[in-house]
Amino acid sequence: MAGLDTNVLVRWLVDDDARQSAAVGALLAKVRSRAETLLVPTTVILELEWVLRSRYGFDKPTVIKAFNALLETQEIAFENEASVEQALHLYREGAVDFADGLHAAACAALGQAPLLTFDRGAAKTEWVELLGS
Repeated sequence: MAGLDTNVLVRWLVDDDARQSAAVGALLAKVRSRAETLLVPTTVILELEWVLRSRYGFDKPTVIKAFNALLETQEIAFENEASVEQALHLYREGAVDFADGLHAAACAALGQAPLLTFDRGAAKTEWVELLGS
């Protein structure tokens, strides 16, 4: 049917604008009634984590809870869902931050691991390797 932007997901998760939250609810009901799905691009999920953490002050457990809610929503489909799930796992386990986990999981899913980096913090998972070490 369509893709969703970060601000739409924020309205649904945070519910900080009654009019926009109601519009998202109506959209999800419409999609549900048609047995369709809405796409969440990988770039949107990456931005969403950043917005929830930096703008709304969500801590790690709250971000994980929000992402799990999205992953369980039948009306929403993710581009590279397996990579999102793997990144969420790495983030939950404390191996890397969400963005680095998503970058590494995407490379692995495409058979292009490891992700080469100068970031020592990111190099805490099997799919990431320090460049020049």
